[in-house]
Amino acid sequence: MHTILRRPLTAAFLAGLAFSLVSVNAFAADCPADKTGTDVTKPGPSAPTGVEDKIIASIDLAPLGNGFAGRKMRMRKLTIQPGGIVPWHSHGARPANIYIISGSITEYRSTCAVPIEHKAGDVTAEFGALSHWWKNNTDKPTVLISSDILPADMPAESSM
Repeated sequence: MHTILRRPLTAAFLAGLAFSLVSVNAFAADCPADKTGTDVTKPGPSAPTGVEDKIIASIDLAPLGNGFAGRKMRMRKLTIQPGGIVPWHSHGARPANIYIISGSITEYRSTCAVPIEHKAGDVTAEFGALSHWWKNNTDKPTVLISSDILPADMPAESSM
């Protein structure tokens, strides 16, 4: 790729990522202001149950230039059965946006003392000092799309 094209692509990519991470919170359920904190929810289950996790796309970000070597942008479709659990995981090195397609799901977030309910149509940004786990507490499957940027040392096939 020509250098003259690489910079605009990198800038556009970073601008889109920044916009999605900043603006998306208006569309998701948030933690009540008086319930936020650091590590206010302890780690949850460490293994997935009742979760189908399918990679639907993956892009090698190395052509974007410095800082992107080994990184991939990945999109997955997750189907969480009733009672199913997406286990405790961190987003310190793996930013993600989650879009709930159907159903609803409960998030147990390290930065929130109470569970957060996410319904169909919600989008939530996951980045920084955040660890959490999710559980489908309903009697119907929940389907969501996860789009994340993997660190160089994490294979695209890695689950959470």
